[in-house]
Amino acid sequence: MYADNTLTPREAIRLCALGTLVSGPMRYSALANAIRHFVSHITGPSLDIMGTSLELLKYEGLVTAVDGVGMEDDAVLNISDEGRKELTNLLTANVRTQASEMNMLIIALKFRFLHFLDEGDQRAQADILIEAQDTELARLDNLRQHHVDDGGFLVEWLDNNIQALETRLAWLKSFRARLG
Repeated sequence: MYADNTLTPREAIRLCALGTLVSGPMRYSALANAIRHFVSHITGPSLDIMGTSLELLKYEGLVTAVDGVGMEDDAVLNISDEGRKELTNLLTANVRTQASEMNMLIIALKFRFLHFLDEGDQRAQADILIEAQDTELARLDNLRQHHVDDGGFLVEWLDNNIQALETRLAWLKSFRARLG
């Protein structure tokens, strides 16, 4: 993890793999395809992100081969108890405030696997996401105020982004309220 307790790209892939496996055992090839499908639909295809090896998860004891050995024989993989602990650790990591494809992937993964956390951790994650949106909204609003008298279309573009953030923030607050 980065120093601010946010996920690196490698850890985002790890979260995707472990979260996918927590639902049940899966063949190595099916897991690799599931990860590639999800990640590439959020961030677009990227060799930098997809370079993480599932063999490393096995080596670290986060997954076990139930049937077979590894990639070469398309083993059936299952999440281990250590893998479940790591999944919780990854799901409860902080979220960076800036908008980026990687941040969008991490947030999508959190929502995809949030139901595997207990209710208290779910609420805490919703609070982290709300705080990140509040920070991003304040940053853009400050930029807008600084350039309000400039010519051009920057303020109009910022207004559109601010409106989208306000809508997302309202949805997050509603989501958080449903969690209790």
